[in-house]
Amino acid sequence: MASSLLHCSDKLPFMDVETILHMKEGLDETSYAQNSSLQKRGMDTLKSLIINSATDVYISQMPERFTVADLGCSSGPNALCLVEDIIGGVGKVCCRSSQPPPEFSVLLNDLPTNDFNTIFFSLPEFTHRLKSAAKSDEWGRPMVFLSGVPGSFYGRLFPRTSVHFICSCSSLHWLSQVPPGLFDEAKTPINKGKMYISSTSPPAVSVAYRRQFQRDFSLFLKSRAAEVFPGGRMVLAMLGRQTDDCVDRRTTFLWELLSESFAALVSQGLVEQDKVDAYNVPFYAPSLQEIEVEVRLEGSFSLDYVQTYEINLSSSGDAKEDGRTVSMAIRAIQESMLSHHFGPDIVDALFHKYTQLVTESMEREEVKSVQIGVVLTRL
Repeated sequence: MASSLLHCSDKLPFMDVETILHMKEGLDETSYAQNSSLQKRGMDTLKSLIINSATDVYISQMPERFTVADLGCSSGPNALCLVEDIIGGVGKVCCRSSQPPPEFSVLLNDLPTNDFNTIFFSLPEFTHRLKSAAKSDEWGRPMVFLSGVPGSFYGRLFPRTSVHFICSCSSLHWLSQVPPGLFDEAKTPINKGKMYISSTSPPAVSVAYRRQFQRDFSLFLKSRAAEVFPGGRMVLAMLGRQTDDCVDRRTTFLWELLSESFAALVSQGLVEQDKVDAYNVPFYAPSLQEIEVEVRLEGSFSLDYVQTYEINLSSSGDAKEDGRTVSMAIRAIQESMLSHHFGPDIVDALFHKYTQLVTESMEREEVKSVQIGVVLTRL
């Protein structure tokens, strides 16, 4: 997630991504805290890569204070999982080498609208788990100093050369803004009926999205280059694609179904077609090659590892349950922007239809997404 101004059209109010785009807060049944299992599955895919990368950095530098940052931490049960795993991994290294563990400075970042309170409410349980793990592994009680850092990661967040290890999961596919170039000179949408790149989109749509990703990812790398110690590392995980073509079905499929859901609401007279045509998501799933190019051009990091992973969204064997899980996850992520653009009254009807379409799709086939894992070392 990120900040900047997002201009839809002169007919519509500006949307400031930093104040609009956020996971739905709270603990009710439609909140992100209750609907983050898909993101957790993606995090678990790269769990060992993250722990090993963090412990390698610690071993190479052996600092008395080890500073870790999680960018796009969001809220709910996932927010502290990676931090806990990293602290445990470093603690075990210290135990094996009979070294006292370092003090841990943990920096949790997301946009200012993130529900940081949900994270802070979970701190006593988090501390208890760390104490229990340290006791069982006999590596001593860790000293952990945790801070919330609100702000967009498409810009500076931390002091210069102050961070040893950065991780970011399920965040960098969110752009800083809806790309410019999706409206013609007459302010008419060029991607009518769609909210993302599709097989029916004109070529200018994919070009606009690719250029916005290039600007954003380059700025992200430049900002982190100033903040990470030489020899420090980043592990990044984001939704991506395995093809050079931007129209990768595993990337676009769920957006297509959301567009179909809107079409159903239009036919029922619940929303205006012009409103649907003007709505575009600040999202881009890059290819491996696009990531490699931006890392090389920015020049501050070596690319140690980059790989795609398929994640099966049809996981339980129950299409109805899987359909609801996927639908609620998308709702928790998109509801803030949808409500801002269309008003809150259509959200329930929209996701009722969306759940139906996702479930029907899962009854016919396995639905998969693609995640890209990246390891970078600061030169």
